Amino acid sequence: MPNSPQVILITGASSGIGRSTAEYLTKKGFRVFGTSRSRPEGIEFEWVSMDVTSEDSVREAVDSVLEKVGHIDVLINNAGLGIIGPLEETTDELIHKVFDTNVLGMLRVCRSIIPIFRKQRSGLILNISSIAAEMGLPFRGVYSASKASLEILTESLSIELREFNIRVCSLLPGDIATSINQNRLVVNLREDSVYAKRFAKIHRQINEEVRQAAQPIVIARKVAWIIGQKNPELHYTVGPFIQKSAILLRRILPQRGFERLLMWFYGM
Repeated sequence: MPNSPQVILITGASSGIGRSTAEYLTKKGFRVFGTSRSRPEGIEFEWVSMDVTSEDSVREAVDSVLEKVGHIDVLINNAGLGIIGPLEETTDELIHKVFDTNVLGMLRVCRSIIPIFRKQRSGLILNISSIAAEMGLPFRGVYSASKASLEILTESLSIELREFNIRVCSLLPGDIATSINQNRLVVNLREDSVYAKRFAKIHRQINEEVRQAAQPIVIARKVAWIIGQKNPELHYTVGPFIQKSAILLRRILPQRGFERLLMWFYGM
């Protein structure tokens, strides 16, 4: 670690992956500024108020970090919102809310950071995505679509920013034991919803998978490792064997065969 520690800005640092990563990187000697809309209690990193759905809030947060330290070396776009529900009954309002946080939120922060990185002729943007980005999951279509958008934008940014010595990559976690079960948006089904029974079953299954998943520290360690790479790969995955295997199976199985495999897994 150099005498002047790298400065890291991470969004969505109030809990889960974001908080665990911010605290772990702080312990590793980085100077970490973690952002969220409200200040979390008992944190071990420097906190900055930021709402990624507000251009003004993002700009003010970035400016406040620059005023304190003069530069930023790493941006970790972690702020995200989960959602579950049948697509037919998901409102435009909920869809917009998810994309405003997961996709537009990332772009707002990038637009504030890229000019800084370009002036420095250095910087790393690491987008926290999800293995769900690799496939359309039942009752999580909006979430999968938002994370898939994040993956494509990561690839475009990587090409556009390469000439400025700005590195861009993404990390796709599988299930991690966070508070996503409590914070996830849940679509209010219609009283006569044809999806009610199946949705309830899959919702319970998803919640149980999260409860039994690995702790966020596994992601924090991977993030620290990626930061240490001179030329990071474009995408990284971390998760249970079965979830990581699903990515490979999707690429090698016939499309309808993989679809039937997913339906079998979810009891459909």
